[in-house]
Amino acid sequence: MKFHYVLLFLLHHHHRQQFFLFVSLVFSPLVRCGHHDYSDALSKSILFFEGQRSGVLPRDQRMKWREDSGLSDGRSMYSMDLTGGYFDAGDNVKFGFPMAFTTTMLAWSVIEFGELMPPSELRNALVAIRWGTDYLLKTVSQPNRIFVQVGDPYKDHNCWERPEDMDTARTVYAVDAPNPASEVAAETAAALAASSMAFRSVDPGYAQTLLRNSVRVFQYADNFRGAYSDNSNVRDGACPFYCDFSGYQDELLLGAAWLRRASQDNSYLNYIEINGKTLGADDNINEFGWDNKHAGLNVLVSKEALEGNMYSLQSYKVSADSFMCTLIPDSSSSHIDYTPGGLIYKPGGSNLQHATTISFLLLVYANYLDRTSKTVNCGNLIASPLSLRTIAKNQADYILGDNPMGLSYMVGYGNRFPQRIHHRGSSLPSVKDHPQFIACKEGSTYFNSTNPNPNVLVGAIVGGPGEDDVYDDDRADFRKSEPTTYINAPFVGVLAYFAGPF
Repeated sequence: MKFHYVLLFLLHHHHRQQFFLFVSLVFSPLVRCGHHDYSDALSKSILFFEGQRSGVLPRDQRMKWREDSGLSDGRSMYSMDLTGGYFDAGDNVKFGFPMAFTTTMLAWSVIEFGELMPPSELRNALVAIRWGTDYLLKTVSQPNRIFVQVGDPYKDHNCWERPEDMDTARTVYAVDAPNPASEVAAETAAALAASSMAFRSVDPGYAQTLLRNSVRVFQYADNFRGAYSDNSNVRDGACPFYCDFSGYQDELLLGAAWLRRASQDNSYLNYIEINGKTLGADDNINEFGWDNKHAGLNVLVSKEALEGNMYSLQSYKVSADSFMCTLIPDSSSSHIDYTPGGLIYKPGGSNLQHATTISFLLLVYANYLDRTSKTVNCGNLIASPLSLRTIAKNQADYILGDNPMGLSYMVGYGNRFPQRIHHRGSSLPSVKDHPQFIACKEGSTYFNSTNPNPNVLVGAIVGGPGEDDVYDDDRADFRKSEPTTYINAPFVGVLAYFAGPF
């Protein structure tokens, strides 16, 4: 059935609820009629981050089966406090690159959609951001040095161990000037700048600290250009897990773009104007994730291009428009794959990271277009803000249970959700229930068990089904069953939008 986006363009965008129903009934085979409790899903998507915490847990910790962990991080190698931060996924390693991206996306979610969140959930989202930024500030606290990772991933992955028990090497990976770490440093600068905006109205002093450090870290990224995983002392720890596969240039532009938005400093505007071509802003524009930032960069910069009529930034808007057109099945430039059940699909594992990041960008761009009364010209059709929101809603509803498996891919949401996720802390008995130490290989019994995980990691979004919409609830299949922080972070913004008043 065809998507008649020209007709959607003619609809008045203020009556969103009626139009979502109209689109779902008439135009989109991907939209189901089921109702979802987006507010409940939003609350759980934020709660998930408490299960990923490393360091000393606060008194108001709500994920009660977790305890303190990683309390000596940084001490033996650098006499430095590197406690805190997040474990990226189902292991016990702190990878700085995806953690910075996670923090950027949490902050961007609050900046764009925080006003739609209930006050209690806005507070919880800010707490989740601060757990990331407090750690990121530690990683850049020494001049001309950035700590990019804590934990030897090979030794960690050789064990199935609770974070509270981990006794594997907590190797600290650092990069010192003039050695490069452009993508980690620039993404960290982006995270700190975006977070400064999120905190500006509630904690202006902290916001200033974040922005000041963002400026300094970006200088490191730009002055010593190159990939962090090219350093011999880092490569063996970062690769192949979070190697720089797509280049560091997109992070430099993203960091400058966030500094421009947070500071309104014209020097950063000049940077993204002048360096767009040389740093490849037009390259690989149809990707957005922890490694490739191009689509997100183009959407972010398009805000000023649209609202300020900035001709010098039009190339970013053109790329953003082009990306949106690739997502529309009836567009002549469509090339994103969908599963038979309607899920955006890209090969490589952890597919839901693409569905959540793209859904987020669709909603953000729809808002930018709405505010400036603009649409997207896809050649053979016109895409309205509503049409972009409809695609995002389809993805969100699929994740929450409107899919061929009838399964919610968010743990703890709905009646049916994954029970055997690839996650050490969730799958092993908690310290409260089993206070005795569980050694490295002793955890294998729990890994190989077919029993459901004893600790429910509420809000975790798993990697998701394959291109055939099939999901086997298998702890060993990490590409499908492992949650990550960067799958959840953009979905916080998506859920905040749909939980908001229509």
